[in-house]
Amino acid sequence: MTTQAAPPPGSAGTPTASPTAEQFEAVQHSPEFAALRRSHRAFAFPLTVAFIAWYLLYVLLSNYAGGFMGTKLFGNINVALVLGLGQFATTFLIAWLYSRHAAAKLDPQAAAIKERMEAEA
Repeated sequence: MTTQAAPPPGSAGTPTASPTAEQFEAVQHSPEFAALRRSHRAFAFPLTVAFIAWYLLYVLLSNYAGGFMGTKLFGNINVALVLGLGQFATTFLIAWLYSRHAAAKLDPQAAAIKERMEAEA
């Protein structure tokens, strides 16, 4: 038994022309692409710097402030454990925030650029 895969949605079985290198370069220098890049960088760079600083603080405290990190908060739970779990929580929080940012701002801008390129091709 042989089956053929259905064409991708929206293609209706007709091949589409691919954009040329010149079209990609033109888009790269367009104001829309600059706005997309600026929106991505304005979100990603500050959060990256903040997370690296937070991680380095944790590592430095672990190495040089053993007494503080060993302070028991309740039961056998100490500061080091709480801050370590905070690293995981921060990672998931940043991923969730980025997915919201991408869905709300980056994806619509990228889709508009893609549609314009496909219309020109």
